[in-house]
Amino acid sequence: MATGSSLRNRSPAAELEQLLGLRAARWDRVESGGYGRVNAHWRVRFDDGGSVFVKQALDSDAAVWLRKERLVYERVAGLFMPAYFGAYDSGQCFFLVLEDLGAAEWPPPWTRERIDAVLSALEALRATPPPAGLGFLADRRDSIVGWPGVREDPEPLLSTGLCSRRWLEEALPALLSACDDAELGGNDLLHLDVRSDNLCFKGTDAVLVDWNLACVGNGRFDAAFWLPSLRLEGGPEPWEVLPDAGPLAAAVAGFFAVRAGLPAPAGAPTVREFQRRQLEVALPWAARELGLPAPRG
Repeated sequence: MATGSSLRNRSPAAELEQLLGLRAARWDRVESGGYGRVNAHWRVRFDDGGSVFVKQALDSDAAVWLRKERLVYERVAGLFMPAYFGAYDSGQCFFLVLEDLGAAEWPPPWTRERIDAVLSALEALRATPPPAGLGFLADRRDSIVGWPGVREDPEPLLSTGLCSRRWLEEALPALLSACDDAELGGNDLLHLDVRSDNLCFKGTDAVLVDWNLACVGNGRFDAAFWLPSLRLEGGPEPWEVLPDAGPLAAAVAGFFAVRAGLPAPAGAPTVREFQRRQLEVALPWAARELGLPAPRG
């Protein structure tokens, strides 16, 4: 796929017209609310007052992720999905055309009704047959649970200041054992990146966007993974939403523990700080659920 300024500095206007048979009246660049910088986002307006949202890959890795999203958009239907209008893929240019959700309500703030709407959407997602071609959450266990990596190299986690070396040495056996018990396998469809910048509300329905991490497994992990960011945005404590979830809480904490102290990856300069903040919630949650002392910095 072509990369560089030629792709980043222009909208795919001719390609969109070829796909939809409509000439756009106006293209507005939309800044992403996420943590990556590998896609361009456009709000495209037409003379009749209609609009669409265009998500354009800026490099070959982004094209791979968008092709996975395309698979989900083309094969999954539900109130939790935005409308899908098609994709353009020439090998040199790739983009998705989706419902423009700019007028929807994007959290925060959170209310009990909004939290229940997301949980209902996740239940509907779990009841939806997953399309063929998605990977399995259980196959990602080594990268998901994280604590074996912390055992191998605890320094990045310790550098965050969220726990002491002594606390980690004493707690690590229980965290590792809980992660071994965490059920990741299953037949549910998962979004795997539920957080406020990836969801909005149309009326009383929660709509999920950014499906490039979708997979098949234990759908309860979607809710568990969401809860630290929900708490950071004024939501309830994780155990109030998902009680008795010790192994899943340990897995979520491990995901952030092995990453939060690392250098920022290319294209996502702010993700480590956000992971550190989520770990501030997830680590005490896991400790509480496993009967461990609270982490000591």
